[in-house]
Amino acid sequence: MKGSNHPVLAFIGAGNMAQAIIGGLLAQGYPADRIWGTGRDQARLEDLRQRLGIRVSTDNNEAAAAAEVLVLAVKPQIMQAVARSLVDVVQLSRPLVISVAAGISANSLEGWLGGEVALVRCMPNTPSLVQTGASGLYANAQVTALQRIQAEQMLASVGLALWVESEGLIDAVIAVSGSGPAYYFMLMEAMIEAGEAQGLSRDVSTRLTLQTALGAAKMALASDVEPAELRRRVTSPKGTTEQALLRFQQGGLTELVAEAMTACADRGRAMAAELGDA
Repeated sequence: MKGSNHPVLAFIGAGNMAQAIIGGLLAQGYPADRIWGTGRDQARLEDLRQRLGIRVSTDNNEAAAAAEVLVLAVKPQIMQAVARSLVDVVQLSRPLVISVAAGISANSLEGWLGGEVALVRCMPNTPSLVQTGASGLYANAQVTALQRIQAEQMLASVGLALWVESEGLIDAVIAVSGSGPAYYFMLMEAMIEAGEAQGLSRDVSTRLTLQTALGAAKMALASDVEPAELRRRVTSPKGTTEQALLRFQQGGLTELVAEAMTACADRGRAMAAELGDA
């Protein structure tokens, strides 16, 4: 099966993120019979097989043995045990290994997998579930040019996929896009509640807030100017928008965002120490 234009993929841990990527690949015409998904719940795997047509197994080594690209999509807390259980297969077949786990360094993963492994760390985010994800990728020295293309194409199937030059920047990716959706969800919550407080129904406030978020993002993506300029263009002197923005500035919004994202990146580095890096 190896050597085709569609390398065999094995997703170790077929949870939501894995299913999002698989769904994106299938939507682009990737052959279902060249994708494996593993898990511990046979009933859930069978449902996955019937819905998506992919191969499934409760045996990680069975799937890994068939794979040219091995995607580690399990929780960070069990990554070490899962990786160590795959050592023999990985050392024999030498697949490209892609990790989507936060807080697990390439050095730790390489060690758990027996060393000299072609490894890509990536940080996708939850909008990948609706094919509008944003992922940062980092490749170690063992990754070939072809393997970089394979990794990028896989993540691009569910949104934007961009490379970073050093592994340390993955923590910055986590702070910007990996955790970023939650920041916007919190702002949406606050806007919905404020709209209700001013007399709108919950439904109307929610729909207006979500559509406004969508419209602002689409405008920013389609524009050839920076978001700061877009903000200036919709802020009339002494107008209503200006008053709202002044309150944000007086409350230290810019500084607060910077502090929050620093805390996020710091936690990523701390997790790496806790989960494998001495």
